Amino acid sequence: MIRTLAPWARILSAIAGLSLFACAPAVAESAPWTLNFGYQKSSTLSVILKTNGELEKALAPLGVEIKWHEFTSGLPLIEALNLGHLDFSADVADTVPIFAQAAGAKLVYVADEAASPSAQAILVPAGSEIKTLADLRGRKIAVTKAAGSHFLLLAALKKAGLTFKDISPAYLAPGDGRAAFIGGKVDAWVVWDPFLTSARLQSGARILSDGAGIASYKRYYLASQNFVENHGAALEILFAKLRETGLWVKSHPAEAAALLSGIWSIDAATVEEANSHRGYAVGLVTREGLTEQQVIADAFAGEGLIPAKLDASNVKIWGGAAK
Repeated sequence: MIRTLAPWARILSAIAGLSLFACAPAVAESAPWTLNFGYQKSSTLSVILKTNGELEKALAPLGVEIKWHEFTSGLPLIEALNLGHLDFSADVADTVPIFAQAAGAKLVYVADEAASPSAQAILVPAGSEIKTLADLRGRKIAVTKAAGSHFLLLAALKKAGLTFKDISPAYLAPGDGRAAFIGGKVDAWVVWDPFLTSARLQSGARILSDGAGIASYKRYYLASQNFVENHGAALEILFAKLRETGLWVKSHPAEAAALLSGIWSIDAATVEEANSHRGYAVGLVTREGLTEQQVIADAFAGEGLIPAKLDASNVKIWGGAAK
């Protein structure tokens, strides 16, 4: 069983200066080894690859086996990656690497998914008296700590002239957040797809605000330095399969929804709508593409939710295979 780090507040927040590098050219792996792959239930492309076995087939000629580890949210997943219990992390929201960097984690950005601002939102019950973002003052709001929805909440409050101290946060994983929201124990719930679309359609909940114009919601794939530095061939294949799967989901929406429906225990029509909110275009990470990461870091530092300001571009980035 994978252990996770002590609370982030207890970990050193300093991080050493890091620089861009590319992995070594693709070469055959020297000996059989196990790739420990962490993912969440909402990690669409990784879940599909786990189900169809295509990644195992692609990596088999290199003598690589995969061990899959499921996590309930992004933060413990990245904690396990930093501890060396994982080699690779499926997509996590843009906020998660910021918390990891603030805690001194030694991680590498490998790939990202295109911005999907409508794939997360602040939900309120259909009959709620909350009509505007300003009405969130004094309310109890369910949100997953360090998730993309956490930044969406901060950005929405700022837009309304409020701060995080003006609301009462209830830090809950998606399943617990849904139960609290449906049970009337919180006034609003900030969540991402597919949980967002499922809850909205089943409960009649109303979207108070999504990320349009305030939180673009990119998702990032990360890896351990050891994996990047010593298993370049496997990483190239992994990147290619993720990109290929993302293209397949967007070009075959009904087939993808049917496959994911059984995995997520959500009807196919709801899954297809949820997937329409996500870009799923997998690409290489660039420093220019990390611009909003600095905005996110500054927002969390300003609210005292990470120990200190940080330079979000001061990280390692896998640049693809060396040419």
